Amino acid sequence: MLQLENTYSTNPMHQSTKRAIIVIGGAEDKVHGREILRTFFNRAGGNEAMLAIIPSASREPTLIGERYQRIFEEMGAKHIKVLDIRDRAQSEDKDFQEYVSQCSGVFLTGGDQLRLCGLLADTPLMEKVRQRVRKKEITLAGTSAGAAVMGHHMIAGGGSGEWPNRALVDMAMGLEIVPDLIVDQHFHNRNRMTRLLSAISVHPERLGVGIDEDTCAIFEQDGLLQVMGRGTVTIVDARDMSYTNQTRVSADEPLSLHNLRLHILCHGDRYDLKQHRAISEKT
Repeated sequence: MLQLENTYSTNPMHQSTKRAIIVIGGAEDKVHGREILRTFFNRAGGNEAMLAIIPSASREPTLIGERYQRIFEEMGAKHIKVLDIRDRAQSEDKDFQEYVSQCSGVFLTGGDQLRLCGLLADTPLMEKVRQRVRKKEITLAGTSAGAAVMGHHMIAGGGSGEWPNRALVDMAMGLEIVPDLIVDQHFHNRNRMTRLLSAISVHPERLGVGIDEDTCAIFEQDGLLQVMGRGTVTIVDARDMSYTNQTRVSADEPLSLHNLRLHILCHGDRYDLKQHRAISEKT
């Protein structure tokens, strides 16, 4: 699991300029308190922030890029650039790369995660972003599709409801920001528990993270995941799974998954990624 340096304060929701990875379940509040977006803004430097917005997942990148630009301008950001990348060649643009080399925060918008990965995976621009995240130099946030791409393995699509089965989920390669995760977004809002379980059955070495709308998982530099927002973050830990029949049944038959660990976390709760244990807000 990606480990970052210690930044945790006595207030788990403390807003600071300490760098983090913020994974948002989508449909975050953009009008009222904007708590999650403001947290990204503050973690990226507040009024001194230099922000890059990448709306490439969207079918309407101009509109969505301008919307987030207005939001962060209203918060007080002085430097914002929308990197409207619509083909892979633009990822080699020297001006884009120079801006990403200097910025303090990168925001990946929602849309289609396959489109986002198709445009950014294995490009010079994305490699610069990944390197700066690993060096703890920037705060990176992704919402909806921008959240789905965080892991090495990515949920590219699929159904919801019914029983867990391999046909329920389509997998692809993500952007490897936090390689050990498999993220599903709009989680309880779209009844995606069985989809995440189906993905984890094939990759039990990964940590399943389901994030509700207007909710985020903040990956701190001390190995803690903090929860912020209106909904919950669901953690599926299959490290000790004792049995699955996923190699013995057809793709649409029900899956057996024995001895999984499940955590449901809400605002203020934390999860220790080193010890694999949940910590309540009152702890």
